[in-house]
Amino acid sequence: MANAKRVAILATHGYEQSELLEPRRRLKEAGFDVEVISPERGEIRGWKDKDWGDTVAVDRVLGDASADDYDALVLPGGVINPDRLRTDADAVAFVQAFDRAGKPLAAICHGPWLLAEAGVVEGRKLTSYHSIRTDMENAGADWRDAEVVTDGHLITSRKPDDIPAFTDAVIGALA
Repeated sequence: MANAKRVAILATHGYEQSELLEPRRRLKEAGFDVEVISPERGEIRGWKDKDWGDTVAVDRVLGDASADDYDALVLPGGVINPDRLRTDADAVAFVQAFDRAGKPLAAICHGPWLLAEAGVVEGRKLTSYHSIRTDMENAGADWRDAEVVTDGHLITSRKPDDIPAFTDAVIGALA
């Protein structure tokens, strides 16, 4: 769509399938141009119901992407995906660039692990999957148990059940 706001979804193998596919679908339906960004070329495989799920095409390799090209960043969860991305210096720098620019920065489930690694949670209200609450608090976050928590340009949610509220918050932030 010409002149549509652009949203990047940063993911790698092991992303929680619903947390990438459903926000991407809803954001596209709302008229946004959405691209999947990954350190890998080609396709990345999701995680669904305790096993490997479907693949999704990578629209742009992380090394060729810039936060300047997008209006928002979405970080899906899953355990494997954010754990791999938080050890990738380019992924961490990409997140930091969105934070510095004050652009909507949205993470769901285990996605906030990447926010913590990027050093952008200290003193911020957020939520995450309950099992990483201590990690968030240890990184200085003010953790809340809510389906969506917005603190400035930071938007977080807990789990796949929260995807509708999470995506609505991202859409609202881009309006």
